[in-house]
Amino acid sequence: MRMLRLSCGAALSNEKELRKYEEKISSASEALLAAACEGKEGCGWINLPEQNYEAVLEVADVLIDFDSVVQIGIGGSALGNKMLFECLAHPFYNELSREERKGPRFYILDNVDPELCLSVIEMIDLSRTGFIVVSKSGTTAETMANFLVFWDKLKEERGSDVAKQLIVITDPYEGILRKFVQETGCVSLEVPQNVGGRFSVLSPVGLLSAAIQGIPIAELLRGAKDIKKKLFSRKSLNDNPAWVLSALSVEHYLKGRNMFVFMPYLSRMSSFTEWFSQLWAESLGKNGKGMTPIRAVGAVDQHSQVQLYTSGPDDKLFLILSEEKSKRNVFFPESVEENSLNALSYLWGKDMKTMLNYEAQSTIAALIKSKKPVMWMEIPKLDAYYLGCLIYFFEYVTAITGKLLGLNPFDQPGVEQGKMYTRAFMGKEGKEKEKLEAESYLRQARLLTINL
Repeated sequence: MRMLRLSCGAALSNEKELRKYEEKISSASEALLAAACEGKEGCGWINLPEQNYEAVLEVADVLIDFDSVVQIGIGGSALGNKMLFECLAHPFYNELSREERKGPRFYILDNVDPELCLSVIEMIDLSRTGFIVVSKSGTTAETMANFLVFWDKLKEERGSDVAKQLIVITDPYEGILRKFVQETGCVSLEVPQNVGGRFSVLSPVGLLSAAIQGIPIAELLRGAKDIKKKLFSRKSLNDNPAWVLSALSVEHYLKGRNMFVFMPYLSRMSSFTEWFSQLWAESLGKNGKGMTPIRAVGAVDQHSQVQLYTSGPDDKLFLILSEEKSKRNVFFPESVEENSLNALSYLWGKDMKTMLNYEAQSTIAALIKSKKPVMWMEIPKLDAYYLGCLIYFFEYVTAITGKLLGLNPFDQPGVEQGKMYTRAFMGKEGKEKEKLEAESYLRQARLLTINL
């Protein structure tokens, strides 16, 4: 059974230029599998498809009867949840009736924006709302700030017996939230110690909220497990599209194309591009290296970005994704009575899915005509199984690409610097030196200030 198809002739000028990567990729792939078996830091995602998820389903049963569920997290503790939700749930899920949803309304708090926080508060009944708090370390400032707001409100309105409304997903042994679980007795799930945030969507971090929404997590993991077998068993550029995508990404980067445009022709995959952007940017942007991910959605961004893509600088590599068949479709009328609409007769009797796929093919053709490198990925359909395939595919591609660039794809030192400054500004004890350092940089930023 074909899980996906990658066509890359328009991004490949010479097949020999890719062959030089084959041995390196093979070694990197074998090293990743060995590292996962040894439990090395950052490599736990490799074995997530085989995990036992019964605990996730049991905890989902605790939350399913609430009117609303709020997930509090940021980065990998929110983007994956949003991606699963938007790819697989009804696009207007929260507006459906309870009978139609078959689960609670779902909200994500992924920023310390007071308008977002207050808006969520206005939408929920605290007494009928469950909360999922996700932070591996328990020190993520934004997550813990939102958590403190809602924990305080729960206790204020509901008294002391509020731990049953809270699910904590955190490190199994260490950190502030693990201590909080021990102190309050609230239900908890574990973030595997060797799984980083941006690779955690197929762990309880992403699976719990998905299960509450009725998403078949068994199918997600089955898709990931099936594609894992192919990715690690196929040892040639001739039959492993992940190897080709990784090699082409590095080859074009070395030629000066340091931007990677990912453009699925599916509205439901808008959040997938956000999830991918974190995965790609945070894993590969190090030591002066990296390819900037650019998010786009077809056909919407044909009317906002493609002008630049076809006629702008040749500094980008493009990946267009399309779905062969959709679960539902819309058909245009066979004809209309109004003569003024006769110019639209080319649409009569056609259907929307065919049009969307032709839009994708038209963009590919336009990019090729403009001599821009473009790859075309096709998936049979977007359901839980094939989404699991895609998630694992892109995680694997990202890890391999990092190894080809000589980087550790599983750390994020640049993010940690900003986190440290934030804690210093907010008054964390012992961070006075970091605060002074950050203030000195801000004075540099204000050397030239223009008011209007």
